[in-house]
Amino acid sequence: MVMFLSAVVNLYTSELLSWCYRTGDPVTGQRNYTYMDAVKASLGGKRVMVCGLIQYMNLFGVAIGYTIAASVSMMAIKRSNCFHKSGGKDPCHMSSNGYMITFGIIEVLFSQIPDFDQVWWLSIVAAIMSFTYSSVGLGLGIGKVAENKSFKGSLTGISVGTTTHAGTVTDMQKLWRSLQALGAIAFAYSFSLVLIEIQRKIGPWTTRWLGLQILSVARLFVTIAAAIGSFAGVVLDLKTYKPFKTRY
Repeated sequence: MVMFLSAVVNLYTSELLSWCYRTGDPVTGQRNYTYMDAVKASLGGKRVMVCGLIQYMNLFGVAIGYTIAASVSMMAIKRSNCFHKSGGKDPCHMSSNGYMITFGIIEVLFSQIPDFDQVWWLSIVAAIMSFTYSSVGLGLGIGKVAENKSFKGSLTGISVGTTTHAGTVTDMQKLWRSLQALGAIAFAYSFSLVLIEIQRKIGPWTTRWLGLQILSVARLFVTIAAAIGSFAGVVLDLKTYKPFKTRY
């Protein structure tokens, strides 16, 4: 349900963001090629600096998330190959640090390409990649259900008292993990987290104005909850893991 609602919110905010592509006439108006161009044309003044700061903070966090996710994914592929090669006899312990550093270097090199954000085929590649890994995830899920011949787990997730690598799950850990799950879902729909609020001279206390305010407050609560859960998760993980020394 949370994933579905996040998808609806992402679709709606993406539509709102697309309204800001042109200033004035929606067909012949001035094009805003970047987020900051749209903010400058729509709001101007000090709001440009504030929105820019928020945007770059968002991009910074998303870049860290994707760097970690990419390195862990590459490591998972290597471990999977190792398991198949050894027939499950080798524990296949390895570190993700090498992949993380490599991915970071690639990001730095790509960021030096002039006007890289305006490459016309970039969005097509991104859409294909998103569709591909979503299809892979869906396929693996269907395959797992077919293998088990039943749905396992529950709507409430992992049960209290279950033993994991971090120890026995307590009530508080259950709460933190639930909040982290909300953050993970929100991160998966990170395309238009930052919304240009202009959006069309919406009058205060109108139906649309109230709807947007409710949407903003709801996203704020999710962000705060995810931040709390993430902080608690880091504290718990540091009991068993050491930075830059973690091996899986």
